[in-house]
Amino acid sequence: MKSPNQYPLVSIITINFNQLDFTIELLESLQVISYPAIEIIVVDNASKEDPTEKINHSFPKVKVIRCDKNLGFAGGNNQGIVAATGKYLLFLNNDTEVEKDFLEPLVTFFEQTPNAGAVSPKIKYYLSQNKNLIQWGGSAGINELTVRGKVRGGQEEDIGQYDDIFKCELVHGAAMMIPFDVVLKSGLMPDIYFLYYEEHDWIERIKKKGYDIYYLGKSTVYHKESMSVGKNSLLKTYYLNRGRLIFTRRNRSGLKKILSLLFFVLISFPKNALLFILRKETAHLKAFWDACVWNLSSPMDIFKTPKLHKSKTGDYHIIDESFQQIKKF
Repeated sequence: MKSPNQYPLVSIITINFNQLDFTIELLESLQVISYPAIEIIVVDNASKEDPTEKINHSFPKVKVIRCDKNLGFAGGNNQGIVAATGKYLLFLNNDTEVEKDFLEPLVTFFEQTPNAGAVSPKIKYYLSQNKNLIQWGGSAGINELTVRGKVRGGQEEDIGQYDDIFKCELVHGAAMMIPFDVVLKSGLMPDIYFLYYEEHDWIERIKKKGYDIYYLGKSTVYHKESMSVGKNSLLKTYYLNRGRLIFTRRNRSGLKKILSLLFFVLISFPKNALLFILRKETAHLKAFWDACVWNLSSPMDIFKTPKLHKSKTGDYHIIDESFQQIKKF
């Protein structure tokens, strides 16, 4: 039997923002996993209450990074990457919980697949009956026209039909694992998005470096979904639509880009605007409009993908940050 120091170290990174109860539940879940070589990093995105003391009291080995402003999903995870020392980086939403043996298949797969750039496990709804409803079974990619992800197995009962290894085009931001070396070559998560679409943009950068993306069905994570943002929040309306347009502008070109933007202008925009009007959701209509205006007024060439730079002392820091402050509603 190997000793713990013979296993590749996995740095598990999660973001906390005013949801300490869910973060604690995740940390409790991670305390009983069977994989022996992990470090856990919690990045607090300027929550109203500093969670450091409470986390350290119950989980003294967990490293807590307290940000002085809300850096968003990408910016917060990038801070975790800077502090990580593992061979592999595992990003988990704080509203997830894991199975005891979920990590071994992921590590084994990476050790046996040198060209793997990123992997997501099977993700199931935590709050579904018997926790057996699939949220994510891999993806064939983002539709060229609608710029929406095509999920495999969504809303299906899990009877083992997606226990496979599937080479795909996307990962799921709630649970994704990436080798540290891949981050060094591809850059950090693009923080222009703040929320939504950042992991998809990141995967595009990784694929352009020649890496393959996979889904691994022998590993399972349970997702409570939308606990941190809210299922019908103004933030979601704003950043989801803003991110969709940013992704199109950054990752489409030529005729594909023109057709996708035309689809948004001629179909998505009037459809969503009409729905908000009919529902009398004027605040959501304004958030949707603001997302569109932001893209009309912001050139893409001023935003760069942040990268890790290694100093002479061996420490890492972030360069070329394009951090965008969270919009207030």
